[in-house]
Amino acid sequence: MVDILKINNLTVEYYTRRGTARAVDRVFLNLEENKTLGLAGESGCGKSTLGRSIMRIVQYPGRIVEGEILFNIKEDIGSNKRMIGRGEVNIVELSEEQMRTLRGKEMAYIFQDPMTSLNPMLSIGQHFTQLIEAHDSNIEEEAALERGQEILDSLGILPERITDYPHQFSGGMRQRVMIGLGLALRPKLLISDEPTTSLDVVVEAQILEEMAELKEKFNLTMILITHNLGVLAQTADNIAIMYAGRLMEVAATDVLFGDPQHPYTQELLKSVPDVSKPEKKLSWIPGAPPDLLDPPQGCMFHLRCPYVMEICGEVVPPLTSSKTGGTVACHLYTGG
Repeated sequence: MVDILKINNLTVEYYTRRGTARAVDRVFLNLEENKTLGLAGESGCGKSTLGRSIMRIVQYPGRIVEGEILFNIKEDIGSNKRMIGRGEVNIVELSEEQMRTLRGKEMAYIFQDPMTSLNPMLSIGQHFTQLIEAHDSNIEEEAALERGQEILDSLGILPERITDYPHQFSGGMRQRVMIGLGLALRPKLLISDEPTTSLDVVVEAQILEEMAELKEKFNLTMILITHNLGVLAQTADNIAIMYAGRLMEVAATDVLFGDPQHPYTQELLKSVPDVSKPEKKLSWIPGAPPDLLDPPQGCMFHLRCPYVMEICGEVVPPLTSSKTGGTVACHLYTGG
């Protein structure tokens, strides 16, 4: 399979009055075409920052300070200052004009909270027409509206509701609208940030099923960002576990759930409630994630790790191949 995305040594920092916080720390990741990659970890681990870095929408005071994000473009796109050739391009080096060409048409981002992401002053139809016309000046407003209606219909929303406003929709329907906007220009890569947050379990199941169907229908490659491991078990081909800005483990979904290698992954899975075993006590990970303004030396997880060794507090473990076919960053597997 062809890699549509390669992330090499990516580092993202936020600058504050108290100091510099490294939100993404030397991350390496590959994403195969037509696959779904899940990004998981506790809140504040860098999942959303990594996703936003791919889109180049990390806002001040954040900044990409190192690394490259290689995106595979199969056809020439854009014009004049926005022209981008085919093949691998380094997103970090592109101009803002060129990035505007990529966003929406080649890659799209579904934000976490649809109510704050949708403009309350615009109808749903205006959201679609403004998005489509920004990337295709030759399309007429009526044609853009028809495309929006087709997308809404495929997501279970009556096409005539395209004239309604965001406040007239439920949370689940607003989330469907956000998914529809993400798909409006048929992007190759879709990044979805917590798509089922604050939804009840019934609507969550519907959204996940619809996203799976749309992935097949539009031949999408997806990155799904969530703290819900149950969601990833249903949707992801591979899962990357992050902690304090670093990758702890990357593996195929069935492998990660069946034989997790990193102690952090093991503890995360233990903390997921098992409804089939009501007598089982709920587990948790002692302690709290480190302060990124004053991070510990060595492995970020060593202060909470049940298998901590002396080297863990001194040396950062490299991301190495694991026996399960994935990669893991832990001194238990490096001879430490």
